[in-house]
Amino acid sequence: MKSYRKELWFRIPERMGFLNITPEVEAAVTESGVREGMVLVNAMHITASVFINDDEPGLHEDYARWLEWLAPFDASSDRYHHNRTGEDNGDAHHKRQVMGREVVVAITEGALDFGPWEQVIYGEFDGRRRKRVLVKIIGE
Repeated sequence: MKSYRKELWFRIPERMGFLNITPEVEAAVTESGVREGMVLVNAMHITASVFINDDEPGLHEDYARWLEWLAPFDASSDRYHHNRTGEDNGDAHHKRQVMGREVVVAITEGALDFGPWEQVIYGEFDGRRRKRVLVKIIGE
């Protein structure tokens, strides 16, 4: 069995944003040489997410509005006790919890084995700084 590891780095200029990282994951699968196996893709930061869905701008806007409704940005420590540590990103931790940390995708015949419209999306909830995503591939 083969094992392959790659880090992807991103800097989203806004506080919240979504980025289709499917091409980078596909490139990692090709680099790995794995034809049959699995790929794990996970955000290595507690204020970012990786999830699978459609890469459609209206959906991304819906996510942003919905997440802001669930956990609105508020830099004060009145709403989020986490902000008492000197941080201002208590909302981002909640948004990440809702959207998830990682995805696992099957690799079949050297390609990501997706359903219709599925894409790997990186979600950022406390942007403006460089963050990484781990791609771990195992298989034959």
